[in-house]
Amino acid sequence: MKIGIAVNISLERRTGVEEYVYNLLTNFPMLEESKEHRILIYSPDNLKWPFKKLWTQIRLSWEMFKNPPDVLFVPAHTFPLIHPRLVITIQGLEFEKLPKMYPFFKRLFLRWMTKRNVKKADRIIVPSQNTKDDLIEFYHADTSKIFVIHHGVGNPLPAEAQSAKEGQAKTLNTPYLLYLGRGDQRKNIQGLIKAFKILKQDHQIPHKLILAGPNIGYKIYKNLKDDVICTGYVDDNKKWSLLKNADVFIFPSFYEGFGIPVLEAQKVGTPVVAASTSSFSEILGDHRHGGASSALLVNPYRPTEIAEAIHKIIRNQNFSDELIKRGYENVQRFSWLKCTKETLEIITNV
Repeated sequence: MKIGIAVNISLERRTGVEEYVYNLLTNFPMLEESKEHRILIYSPDNLKWPFKKLWTQIRLSWEMFKNPPDVLFVPAHTFPLIHPRLVITIQGLEFEKLPKMYPFFKRLFLRWMTKRNVKKADRIIVPSQNTKDDLIEFYHADTSKIFVIHHGVGNPLPAEAQSAKEGQAKTLNTPYLLYLGRGDQRKNIQGLIKAFKILKQDHQIPHKLILAGPNIGYKIYKNLKDDVICTGYVDDNKKWSLLKNADVFIFPSFYEGFGIPVLEAQKVGTPVVAASTSSFSEILGDHRHGGASSALLVNPYRPTEIAEAIHKIIRNQNFSDELIKRGYENVQRFSWLKCTKETLEIITNV
């Protein structure tokens, strides 16, 4: 089978969606089953197009007309006007669940694009049951063509893991709490900063708060300016180092289709506080503990609850160790190779 994969996003500075696409492309060649197929990558780099816009709808459509593959897989964004059979990934419906956090015209575009994807795709891949349920609720999608395939979690290089503590100690000589991700409003960074303020005022914790990721520019209280550190985007080496050496990883997002960073934190043995919304109970629950969560789940709309969860972990080492143990067990359920294998099965059986 001739399989086309449309990639219209940059993979140089990866966050959630980019991480997903990058790991699929990396793992497809590792599958024995891939040898039975011819996989072609379509991107603005290898399908030359002189303009910044309309690459998908004009240039890729022309390629689909001239040399169509048997099936086109679109792991992010939208599909061309001319296309063969389609497999599309829809990550989440945050713009439907949190409409006030999106500009009006962007929301209209996302709704149009998603409606089009749901109608035209032969198969739809989603990263969680939560996203599948949302597609059915908001778009009355055909359940028979929606397939839940969980994302994976990467592995720090052994050398990075071994030297992480030493390397981080050279840059920060104090304990810290960590958020890692984008700076979108739905990520609830302002709520996290409020929770951190409560921890400083009510419990006098010695920790710094590190906000790592692109486009983070939230209001920081004057008395916290020396305690909140915004790093901007961090590369893989720095990312794993920050994750491994944090006392607590906090991800209080109002909505996530999946939430890769919480698993990355568990991978390196850092206890997690996450929101009780959207996909988190699905991703962080561990049925080997009778459905008990491998993280502390909190109401993201209540900064006091976020603060108390963090404080419970940093004041109780035994409880922290138990969460770390559950996290190690939970993260075994996820791998990029498994995700890629299941994705290829959907693509080749469309």
